[in-house]
Amino acid sequence: MTMGEPWPSGGAEWQQPPGSQGWQGGETLVELDVFPPEQHRRWTVLLRALLVIPQLIALWVLGIAAFVVVVCGWFGALFTGRLPEWCGDFLRGYFSYSTRVYAYGMLLVDAYPPFAWNPPDYPVRVLFPAPTPLNRLAVLFRLILAFPILIFASWLTGGWAVVSFVLWLIVLITGRMPRPVFEATSAVLRAELRTQAYTYLLTPAYLKGVFGDQTGVPADASAEWVPSVPQQSPTRPLLLSRAGQVLLIVMLILGIAASLLQSVTTDYDDDSDDYTSAPGTSHIVKL
Repeated sequence: MTMGEPWPSGGAEWQQPPGSQGWQGGETLVELDVFPPEQHRRWTVLLRALLVIPQLIALWVLGIAAFVVVVCGWFGALFTGRLPEWCGDFLRGYFSYSTRVYAYGMLLVDAYPPFAWNPPDYPVRVLFPAPTPLNRLAVLFRLILAFPILIFASWLTGGWAVVSFVLWLIVLITGRMPRPVFEATSAVLRAELRTQAYTYLLTPAYLKGVFGDQTGVPADASAEWVPSVPQQSPTRPLLLSRAGQVLLIVMLILGIAASLLQSVTTDYDDDSDDYTSAPGTSHIVKL
């Protein structure tokens, strides 16, 4: 397998035996490789928010296309029990690209992501399981089933956003991302990736391994149960230290708090708008 491939051909290169990381109840999860730099270039860290803007614009446009594709794929999977091949190819490429962009924006890597579907040798790699039959009932209610993990993933990303300025300062000053920060940030990115892969019908596997993996996988490509294994990274398996787990929990708590605060603020604004509405009028007069 080359680093730029959106998923291993036929899935043969990334199927794990029961009991190993990435395998839960017979389901293979989407895996993430991140190869961090030894040293970040401080000027790219300083300007990261500006440098990532063109990527976010491209990602926004592609996101609209991905929504249209998954709607078409939903109907196809509902009737055939499989995501149409062309839908899966596009969505795997899209999420591979979006993951590279988010990894760059979250300071996990320093190399600028190319505007390419499958660039070779980029230090972020997404490994999708082979296409598999889908339960039609689960496809029908996919949004309802995915709602809890969508909320959970939003808490994690929201919590990371709350502390992102502090993390940015640390990397800017030291030129390095401390190990616990790298672990927690990688866990947030992987949880978001796995959530979206389930929501967009790329895998029937529900979100698992949020707080790290309990067991590792063999790094030896000569292992009997698999013909070849791609070079692994610090995120596969993702083993969080105690500090990394604590930081991830802090991010989750901050994300929940931010979400609740936003809800309270929105409710307060709605109540204020009601008070500024004159009786008998059909519009709200803003103070």
